[in-house]
Amino acid sequence: MSSHLRKLQISTLLLSALAALPVTAGVDDIVKTPEEIALEQKIKACAQTLKETGFVTADDKLIFRYCETRILSRGIKKGRLAQRIINERTTELNPFVITPHKQSYILPFTISDRFNRKPYESNELISGQLEEYESKYQISFKVPLRSSTLFIPGDGLYFAMTIQAWWQVYSDEISKPFRETNYTPEIFYVAPLPWKPNDGNMAFTLHFEHQSNGQTQLLSRSWNRILASVVYEKDDFAVGIKPWYRLKENEKTSPLDPSGDDNPDIHKFLGYYELFGAYAFNDQHKLSFNLRNNWNTGNGSIELNYSFPFPGSSRLVGFAQYFSGYGESLIDYNHKQQKIGFGIAVNDIF
Repeated sequence: MSSHLRKLQISTLLLSALAALPVTAGVDDIVKTPEEIALEQKIKACAQTLKETGFVTADDKLIFRYCETRILSRGIKKGRLAQRIINERTTELNPFVITPHKQSYILPFTISDRFNRKPYESNELISGQLEEYESKYQISFKVPLRSSTLFIPGDGLYFAMTIQAWWQVYSDEISKPFRETNYTPEIFYVAPLPWKPNDGNMAFTLHFEHQSNGQTQLLSRSWNRILASVVYEKDDFAVGIKPWYRLKENEKTSPLDPSGDDNPDIHKFLGYYELFGAYAFNDQHKLSFNLRNNWNTGNGSIELNYSFPFPGSSRLVGFAQYFSGYGESLIDYNHKQQKIGFGIAVNDIF
């Protein structure tokens, strides 16, 4: 078999693997710059060359995406975060694969130094039997809402869902209930920025997010936010800032009013922004953080996540989490505590 033929067959395999990478063929009525026109011509020429060989059986969209990825990635130095984004986009159009959003993990054991019983005091039986140690898990995924570029080459529009649950699995006398579950659906847009300070990469995101614990009346907590972020990554680290604006809700007429704002003072404890980042010591040991703060009240929180090798598995990673401050869950938004947990994660930070 000739070297040329082997390369063509490898390209065919890559076309399937790169199914979800963005397309630069944007909306026709947008005026394109000479640079954008030249880039599109290069991609089309690449796609036409592959199709003319007769060895590539993928459809035009896959061929176009493969060529775009190959051309756009030339000369770009990619850090761990950028490489993760590229790897994730190879699964976006595969209906049998769920693409990660945030980390998904389970902590079979977590313990608090100041467990919050106050929200459950209306039911003394349950409140008295809740344990200060429990399990916690998070599931997070995203799906693309477009299979082509919207505004900027390399951008993406997504729907994402993150579910966190705190499970009283050790409370045998009250049938091991789920004490709290937080649901966070969101729609977000992500795109690269043209600046590359110190040979790094930058991107920005825009989000509309709803977060709720799905409870009723006295236990109900929720809010809606518009968020934006700017992220910088290089080599083994990434850092970013994400401010938000909370969408106002009507006041409740009484504590039992099913409509209205469940937590009008949440900003006093969770603030108006978060700082986040991650660093990889190597391929097996990685640390990430999330910091929230309200400068007026001095309230906020810090969360540290550490991943490490999980014995006997190349797919799972060991996972440890430390939290200190307000808002570990929505029901605890105005309660300060420290928590630590240990478990496993099914995907790493990058």
